[in-house]
Amino acid sequence: MTLLDVRDLSVRFKVENRIIDAVRNVNFSIAPSETLALVGESGSGKSVTALSILRLVASGHSSGEVIFRGDNLARLPERDLRRVRGNRISMIFQEPMTSLNPLHSISRQIAEPLVVHQGMTAQAAARRVRELMDLVGLGDLADRIHDYPHTLSGGQRQRVAIGRALVRDVDVFLFDEPLSNLDAKLRADLRVELKQLHDRLDNTMIYVTHDQVEAMTLADRIAIMKDGIIQQLASPGEIYSRPANLYVADFIGSPAMNLQQGTVENGRFLAGELSVPLDAYSFEREVSGDVWFGIRPEHVLVGDEAARADLELTVKAEVVEP
Repeated sequence: MTLLDVRDLSVRFKVENRIIDAVRNVNFSIAPSETLALVGESGSGKSVTALSILRLVASGHSSGEVIFRGDNLARLPERDLRRVRGNRISMIFQEPMTSLNPLHSISRQIAEPLVVHQGMTAQAAARRVRELMDLVGLGDLADRIHDYPHTLSGGQRQRVAIGRALVRDVDVFLFDEPLSNLDAKLRADLRVELKQLHDRLDNTMIYVTHDQVEAMTLADRIAIMKDGIIQQLASPGEIYSRPANLYVADFIGSPAMNLQQGTVENGRFLAGELSVPLDAYSFEREVSGDVWFGIRPEHVLVGDEAARADLELTVKAEVVEP
C-alpha cells in the first residue's frame, strides 16, 4: 500500500538560453507512516523534487505524475491543489521565517492552522498549543507564548515552525532542510527529537537534507540524488553496506570510505604491490577487470588489533582525529 507515488517526474529550467535538467525521470513511492529522505549535495535536485510534488517550483517546466490518495497533483487545478496543501500536507522549510508570520505571537503561529484549516475553537486550539510546545521542547517558553518570533533564538524559531507544522492532522509532512541553519549541538538535539516525534506520532515524512547523518538517523529509506537522478533508493543499512555505485559509496559514510582503483585477476584485487584475495566475499555478479576496492574506516584495525585483520598493510597516517 502506498500513500504517494511519484512517476517519471522531470523538471527543467531555462537559464540564459540554456536548458537545465534539474530533475530527470524520478520515481519513488511512500508508504503510510514511512520517512523517506531525499539526500544529495547542493544542486542534486532533492529540494526541487520535493517541492515539485506540490508544484511549488517557480519558473520551471515539469512533467510526470504525482498520485496522492487517488489524486494526480500534477493535473489538479490550482484551487484544488491549495486545498490539498492546506488540509493534507504540512511543510517545514530551511528558514523558519518562511513559515512564520513576524506579526503573530508564538501561540497564534501554532494555533492558526488548527483554527483556519481544521475549524477548531480557539479554546481547544490553545490547549493543543500547550501540549505541542512541550512536545517540541518549548515548554520553557510557556510564559512567553505571547512573544513574537524576532524575540526568539534561531533554534527556538525553528521549533515553533516545526510545532506549527506538526500541530495539524495531515497525511504527509514535508521537511526541506529544516535543521541546516542551526548550530551543530542544536541540530543533533533536534534530530533526535524529530526521530522521537515520528515514532510517537507515526506520521509520514518526506525529509530533504544534504546531511547524511540526518538521513541515516531519521529515514526508513533514503534516495541518494546526483544531477537530478536517483542513484540509489534503499534502506540506510542497504545503502551503507551495498552502495549501488561509486558515487554512493563515497558519499555515504563519515569519514568517507577509502577507495583504491585496480583490477581483479584470478580472484584477487591487484593495485601496485597490493594484492587482496576475494574468495571470502560475495558479489551479485562476476567481478573482473578494472574495479574500485573500498574499505570503511571502521574496518581498519591498528596496533594490537591488527593481528586479527584479514589483510595487513603498512601505511602512513596523514591525519589523526581525536
